[in-house]
Amino acid sequence: MEANEQVPAMSEKKRRFKRICVFCGSRAGYKSTFSDAALDLGKQLVERKIDLIYGGGSVGLMGLIAQTVFDGGCHVLGVIPTVLLPHEISGETVGEAKTVADMHERKSEMAKHADAFIALPGGYGTMEELLEMITWSQLGIHEKPVGLLNVDGYYDCLLALFDKGVEEGFIEDSARHIVVSADTAEELIKKMEEYAPLHDKVAPRQSWEVDQLESTTSGLNL
Repeated sequence: MEANEQVPAMSEKKRRFKRICVFCGSRAGYKSTFSDAALDLGKQLVERKIDLIYGGGSVGLMGLIAQTVFDGGCHVLGVIPTVLLPHEISGETVGEAKTVADMHERKSEMAKHADAFIALPGGYGTMEELLEMITWSQLGIHEKPVGLLNVDGYYDCLLALFDKGVEEGFIEDSARHIVVSADTAEELIKKMEEYAPLHDKVAPRQSWEVDQLESTTSGLNL
């Protein structure tokens, strides 16, 4: 009887996301499969009633997924630095727009509101945002799933680099599992729902939160 009673408890461990932050290119790329993947991910979020947090703007892959989620009736929050507001750079933000001072505040704001992160194909900015969320997980700043939508093998070389890091002793094997990857949006979200951190953290999340609070208080006292 006790064994049967444990089944519901185990199933409750499956994550349920309210908001997912998506990192992606402000360009569409040369392959139609990249745009198809952005549209599919947007539809998957709508089906699951998951709100979107993204980098603001209406161009490239970010515009496709934002418009899809917005048209599907879910909330969309675009976080964008003031300097990137001109329409010729990123287009108008879809949904709610939150303007921040710089790129550092942008990532912090996006991470604060999100339950998980997904990277679609993109350029330097997308990869930088992805790697920072991976690093924050390794450090213990958050325990949120970090997903990589590996469309047409776009991120194969990056994943191979992570494996090389493990092989050469720069990345712990357990930390390699921080990155959840899949070829399709549906498979990726399912994997992320089942994600459980396995790696050792540099410091517990509470310590980071205390340090941040003390830093903010100190700044106010100045």
